[in-house]
Amino acid sequence: MTIKKQVPNTITLLNLFCGCIAMVFALNKEFEMAFYFVSLGIFLDFFDGFFARLFHVSSPLGLQLDSLADMVTSGVVPGIVMYQLMGSSSGYPKLGWIVEPFPFVGFFITLGSCYRLANFNIDTRQTDSFIGLPTPANALFILSLPLVLRNLDSFFVLELLTNPFVLIGITLLSVYMLNAEIPLFSLKIKQMSIKKNALQIGFLLSSVVLIASFQYAGIPLVIVLYVLLSVITNVLASK
Repeated sequence: MTIKKQVPNTITLLNLFCGCIAMVFALNKEFEMAFYFVSLGIFLDFFDGFFARLFHVSSPLGLQLDSLADMVTSGVVPGIVMYQLMGSSSGYPKLGWIVEPFPFVGFFITLGSCYRLANFNIDTRQTDSFIGLPTPANALFILSLPLVLRNLDSFFVLELLTNPFVLIGITLLSVYMLNAEIPLFSLKIKQMSIKKNALQIGFLLSSVVLIASFQYAGIPLVIVLYVLLSVITNVLASK
């Protein structure tokens, strides 16, 4: 067993390690650190596939490891974060000594992520693009919400992101988008051509502008832009 063959798997396990650390921070409501470690895990998730292709060492083991690591980093952690957000919000009907069940709805995100990752492994249509929102993009969207809440001085946003029914709506929308039959373009650049990668380049530049302009609030806007551009591209391609 050569060292070269283990490089992608090692990177994948580092992604999982980042996810485990992010879980601890999320459980302690240290959302900023959780966001950073999930972001680092997603960064590593990109490079495990890159090195697997570079070294020609792609394997079924690597595919399964990748999904298991993503399940923690991009599945369990956002579920915990949404659980914490729902638990901190107000407006739930009181059930006395009975444990209020509503915050546990946040873990629907974890269930939806699990289903998507399992389906992704057997779906041969998702080699060059995605069908449904990728779990890393969904994770970044969810983990950005408490950061927006803490850093954006807006009464409207405060009211919105502390409303339990809005959070339940975001959760259900998240689950739907993860598994919706909506083709979304890939950010992978396979050919060094500006013309053929105009969509990806335009999206990346727009993302930089949004994040530079709105900081944490720019992150959910980037995810929304990604979905909208994909839908528009699909409509134009069908004509």
